[in-house]
Amino acid sequence: MFLCVSLLIIFILHLSGGMESGIIGGKEAKPHSRPYMVSFQLNKEHECGGMLIRKDYVLTSAHCLDDYDPSGKTRLDVVLGAHNIRRKESSQQRIRVEKCIKHPSYNKGQNKLSCDVMLLKLQTDANLTESVGVIALPKKNEKLPVNQECSIAGWGMEVPNEGEASSVLREVTLKLQLKKYCKTKWQNHFDSKRMICTASDGKRAFCKGDSGSPLICNNKPQGIAAYTYPDDCLNRDFPEVYIEVAYFLKWIKKVIKSD
Repeated sequence: MFLCVSLLIIFILHLSGGMESGIIGGKEAKPHSRPYMVSFQLNKEHECGGMLIRKDYVLTSAHCLDDYDPSGKTRLDVVLGAHNIRRKESSQQRIRVEKCIKHPSYNKGQNKLSCDVMLLKLQTDANLTESVGVIALPKKNEKLPVNQECSIAGWGMEVPNEGEASSVLREVTLKLQLKKYCKTKWQNHFDSKRMICTASDGKRAFCKGDSGSPLICNNKPQGIAAYTYPDDCLNRDFPEVYIEVAYFLKWIKKVIKSD
């Protein structure tokens, strides 16, 4: 049921440098206006974004742990309720990650792009406050209209391939692109059943530094930032790609229910 289409390994290797996401051309978000936002951290260093979908579960991208060695001493945490991740804000909650659950098809080599989904089971429940909240997932696969405005936030780089990631949460508004157009551009690397995409105007985009951030459309997390054109996230010719959350609802529910 959850088998994903095969993708070219050579293309995946080429894309690996561009599969992280940050925010370019946006603005600083109002502090704590997105209480579901999560900073997924390795050894207390920000690695990826994510969203709190239950008091004890975070949804993010599987490729965030591609370079992680489970036999090592790397500490995995999530930070909730943050605006400035380089400060110890009173609103923040740091919780250890108990278990990382990648989609079962993700590690099968050729499925890295179309099954780039991971759940993080937290050791303790988050304390829900004005700054920390759960976001409801879409109940089913919705047909989203082309050119609909959606938004994405993250702590990624403000300038492609330059400088450090942003210390404060930033957000940007992007327009959905026609799936057929994305398929034409990305060909076998775009799966219309499992992915959605947005058009880049060459000025605004998600880019390197903060994968796993949710794309919000109609106040629902419809996508998870996945990949852009390698080394050029502002490329006007290639749409930016997200994993479609609704497609993986059954898997998400199955994992949580079996816990």
